[in-house]
Amino acid sequence: MKNFLFLILTLLSMSSCKPKQKPIEPIAKIERAWWKEGIVYQIYPRSFKDTDGDGVGDLRGIIQKLDYIKSLGVNIIWLNPIYDSPNNDNGYDISDYEKIMKEFGTMADFDEMLKGLHDRNIKLVMDLVVNHSSDEHEWFKQSRSSRDNKYRNFYHWWPAENGKPPHRMSFFDENGEAWRFDTTTNAYYLHYFSRKQPDLNWENQDTRDSIYKMMDSWFKKGVDGFRMDVIPFISKDTTWPILSEQELTAKYNNDSWAKYYADGPNLHHYLKEMNKRVLSKYDVVALGEGAGVTINQALDFVAQDRNELDLFFHFEGQALGLSSQGYKRLNPKGWTLKEFKEVYSKWSDVFSEKGWGSIYLGNHDQPRMVSRWGNDSPEFRVPSSKMLHTFLLSMRATPFIYHGDEIGMTNLKLDTITDYRDIETLNWYAFLSKGGADMKPYMEDWKITARDNGRSPFQWNDSKNGGFTTGIPWLKVNDNYTKINEAAQEDDPNSILNYFRKMVKLRKDNLAFVYGTYQLVQPEHSQIYAYTRSLGKDSFLVLLNFSSKEASINLAEDMHTDKIMIDNYDSIKQEGNTLILKPYQAIIYSLKL
Repeated sequence: MKNFLFLILTLLSMSSCKPKQKPIEPIAKIERAWWKEGIVYQIYPRSFKDTDGDGVGDLRGIIQKLDYIKSLGVNIIWLNPIYDSPNNDNGYDISDYEKIMKEFGTMADFDEMLKGLHDRNIKLVMDLVVNHSSDEHEWFKQSRSSRDNKYRNFYHWWPAENGKPPHRMSFFDENGEAWRFDTTTNAYYLHYFSRKQPDLNWENQDTRDSIYKMMDSWFKKGVDGFRMDVIPFISKDTTWPILSEQELTAKYNNDSWAKYYADGPNLHHYLKEMNKRVLSKYDVVALGEGAGVTINQALDFVAQDRNELDLFFHFEGQALGLSSQGYKRLNPKGWTLKEFKEVYSKWSDVFSEKGWGSIYLGNHDQPRMVSRWGNDSPEFRVPSSKMLHTFLLSMRATPFIYHGDEIGMTNLKLDTITDYRDIETLNWYAFLSKGGADMKPYMEDWKITARDNGRSPFQWNDSKNGGFTTGIPWLKVNDNYTKINEAAQEDDPNSILNYFRKMVKLRKDNLAFVYGTYQLVQPEHSQIYAYTRSLGKDSFLVLLNFSSKEASINLAEDMHTDKIMIDNYDSIKQEGNTLILKPYQAIIYSLKL
């Protein structure tokens, strides 16, 4: 597949700019769905809006900002976990799946928020975290209490009398070890992530039944779907074979542990069962976070005839520019636009006939979009933010916009480890420090890649703490809040915020940006990402300058631009068939067919 795609891209680049057009499907033949046509706005509740002064965002903060959310034009909210949790991993360690964390509010607050969203024709997608629970969940408390407890098999245990269990890697453990010894029953329990996040045993039918019952209860409340956290990891090979790093590398190449964890023997059986028992009974969306899943496996999750999931998050784009020589280290060579095009083109093509994809450039697990993929300097932050939104909202996939990106929020770029709050960064710092690593280069790279960069509180205005809280914020507010905030952009017609609204409207008004064919133009161009989107009688040319320099592109003689649909500058230079784009310029033309 990869070699074939490369050959096609190479042949296309040999023509001046006009690719062989893919067949244009009439809209009548397309299987439409609300979650395909939706635009998702992700809210990290801890950092959105605090109304009680404790420094933590809450549900009443979301309620307070419902009209703002509606004004964006988005029609789906993805809400990060708000369930009861001791917050070892900011809510991804759940102690009760059917209660609301006190910091966030009450179930009455949730019901009011859900009604407020639905009254505004906005759907709500919740996070489903069922690869693991908190060690403070009642299931685990019972499971660890004795070997003959009825909940014992809700988790994975290894009796200590059998010796030390075969090594498994933990992503969040400061020793990198996924088996944790527990003295109560003289046994080890499995935790792919934090020690306080024991993995649930999906091989046990009672575990699955309990999870399905919990999911059903949320759907009965009116929730519109789930984003399923690390869902490919739920199936384990419980023969626990001994694995060497060499064996993993040989079979799975880079990121071997994640790919191994995503390759469990019963994964698709469990997803089919989940679909049959719960998902198929409601008009909801099921989005899988595809950690460790390759492009060749993608359709196994979301092809319609599989009856498993609807949407799929891939991680390949986020891996661009990262080094394999250290956790979230930057590659000194960076990333190239050619690589970027290849990744997003092939992930568009894999879903061109079956299944459906998602597209994102930032979320709670990633740094700020403009700092990672654009240019957050004062000169280019605005145009590059607009350019990236143009990309997200013109591609064939359901777009996910992380809150704060609509106003161009930037990375925190923290200087000291004590300023971090994320367990991932803190435990990797401890793990690497124990091994004697020089932490200075890691600390510099984490200013770009660490998760806390995307978790800083929303910057609402230029008052203290950016209007996020009257108390002490749980995580530092970015110092640039006095210049970058929602209030400053609300009435500015040239702001990132209002450009975002225009781009949202353009997508919603033109189904070609949702269902239309995607055709890459000049794949070898080192500065400009160009492609067409076509559906029926509608065809559009998208031109994106990903560089801080002017860039020119020669259009083929038979490619005739018509109306400018959107432009993040106020003009474009044109000399015959040559267009000259300003730094980070984004422009969409309608085409004469």
